[in-house]
Amino acid sequence: MKNITVSVPDEVYRDARIAAAERGGSVSALVVGFLRSLSERRQEFDRLEAQQRAVQAEITRFRAADRLGRDEIHHRAVR
Repeated sequence: MKNITVSVPDEVYRDARIAAAERGGSVSALVVGFLRSLSERRQEFDRLEAQQRAVQAEITRFRAADRLGRDEIHHRAVR
């Protein structure tokens, strides 16, 4: 585990201490939770991005050029 030093305004520290006490923890635990959530969000974003690339790679049969144009669609609907 690494130690870090952070400077925050007095009112931020006071609010953090109150929040920590309400949760039965410490300011350090709040900071760890926040930093961990940042890391988890980034990992989740990376996972979803990889999933999107995989899905897009599987789409090989779709081509917009093969679709009917707007005029053709409306002409067919009128018949």
